[in-house]
Amino acid sequence: MRMPCAPILLLPALLLGCGYHTPQGSEHLPPSITSIDVPIFKTNVTNYNTEVAFTRAVVQELTTRTKDRITESDKPHAADAVLRGTILTETYTPLTFNSETGQSSSYLITITAAVQLTAADGTVLYKNDHFLYRAQYEATADLATFIQEDSPAVQRMAHEFAADLVNEMLEGF
Repeated sequence: MRMPCAPILLLPALLLGCGYHTPQGSEHLPPSITSIDVPIFKTNVTNYNTEVAFTRAVVQELTTRTKDRITESDKPHAADAVLRGTILTETYTPLTFNSETGQSSSYLITITAAVQLTAADGTVLYKNDHFLYRAQYEATADLATFIQEDSPAVQRMAHEFAADLVNEMLEGF
C-alpha cells in the first residue's frame, strides 16, 4: 500500500508555523525603539536595596534579550523609551517554626511592583500595575553558622521578576 505524499509535504509547513521564535525578537516593541532607559526603580517600602536589585536584574535581562541600547539614567529624552518601575509592597511572612526555639525557621517574601514602558512621545508601550512575586528562604538557627538569607532571596526574586517582565514586554505572553 502506498502512502500519499501530502502528509510528508505538510510537515515542514506545520513545523514552520508552530509559533517558535528566537529570544532576540522584540515583536511587540516598535522598530523605532533602539534604546531603553531604565532609571532606578522607585520604592514604597523601607527594606534596603530591593529597588536596586530589581532594576539591575531588569537591565541585565534587557541587555541579554534585546539588541537595544540599555541605559540607566533618568535624563529626559536620553533614549527612545523609558521603563519605570515602583516596588509597591515587600512582606516577609513566617512559614515554619522551630519547635525547640520557638523562632521562625522559614519565611515567604512577597513583592508587588508596578512597571510601565513609555516611548519618548508619551505613548505607553507596556504597563503592568501588579507584578506579584514570591520566594521562600530558610533562616539559620545556629548563630555560629548564621547567614542572612533574605538578601540572596531578594536577588533570586529580582532575576525571576526581570526574566518574566522582559518576556512579557517582548513576547506579549
